Amino acid sequence: MANKKTNPAIVDGKAPERMDIRTIARAANVSIATVSRTINHVTTVNPEIAKRVWAVIDELDYFPNTQARALVSGRSRIFGLIVSEITNPFFPELIQGFEDIAVSHGYEILVSSTNYDPKRMTHCIRRMLERKVEGVAVMTFGIEEPLLDQLAKRKVPLVFIDVGPKRPGISVLKVDYHHGIRQGVQHLAALGHRNISFITGPARLHSAQSRLTAFSTSLKECGIAHNPAWVIEGDHTMEGGIIAMERLLATKQMPTAVMCSNDMTAIGVLHKLYRAGLRVPDDLSVIGFDDIHIAEVTIPPLTTIQMSRFDLARAAVTALRAHVEQPEDAKREYNIQTDLIVRESTSVPCGTAKPKMAKAKSTGKS
Repeated sequence: MANKKTNPAIVDGKAPERMDIRTIARAANVSIATVSRTINHVTTVNPEIAKRVWAVIDELDYFPNTQARALVSGRSRIFGLIVSEITNPFFPELIQGFEDIAVSHGYEILVSSTNYDPKRMTHCIRRMLERKVEGVAVMTFGIEEPLLDQLAKRKVPLVFIDVGPKRPGISVLKVDYHHGIRQGVQHLAALGHRNISFITGPARLHSAQSRLTAFSTSLKECGIAHNPAWVIEGDHTMEGGIIAMERLLATKQMPTAVMCSNDMTAIGVLHKLYRAGLRVPDDLSVIGFDDIHIAEVTIPPLTTIQMSRFDLARAAVTALRAHVEQPEDAKREYNIQTDLIVRESTSVPCGTAKPKMAKAKSTGKS
């Protein structure tokens, strides 16, 4: 039986306590510079030598020092991601997708949450600059343009949702709110609803304004009258949905259906209706927006408008990579589709006989 080749990096069957690039160089019998160029994927390294170096790295379970690599290559290979909050399940799902896609392309991510606080946004940007991120996706559904000037002045590529400054190195993810919301209104209209309420997000957010505009336009398209008294401002939280539903319950005439600007608001609505002794969808139909995973397991499962976090994440990473790797191919806009997902929180208005026609087909999973 042939003897195993002794690896010079191994002492008494154990790897040395401190392992660095020099250890790898000795084990692979190459220079430190060659190991460095191999780790940083410099194309001039002989493929066979690079293969040998990577084999040693794998054998010794060595993890390259990313900060040292950044000093050598001049690149951090880090993308920043700024979100509004962590408590809303939409954002953790978005972060997961962003990280999965970024890592698959050799980038790490640095995540910061603003919690809608300009002071925290300042801190977020400082962290990004200190870590020398190569690009930042600002997924806050609202722009803090004066603060983001710090990134723009340093020519850090940026990606925004909905709207963004018209400058070089900036891309925008354009969400087609109207398509999904129109499907939602048409779905309710087909069920026989004519008294439809809408609980908005914070009026200061462009996304909330866009969703309300899409709702109003869709009502008009379906020939349904718009009742301003049934438009309630929320704050995209479950608590905000509870408060908004309390206001609707206090009105002289109740709507037969409620559309919400996001799923967390809709979950708050479901909670308040349950506490009020009302049944969904028998007494009131409810539609959300986002299609977070929890929407599948609410009682009843929530009919909602899907805005894919994976599509947002993929478009954001694609845009940032284009700006960093091939600026001439970077696009200004990336389109994000929305679609209605029909579940069990919508039905015919209370007191209306169910139609004999087949149920509306779901555009997604139920």
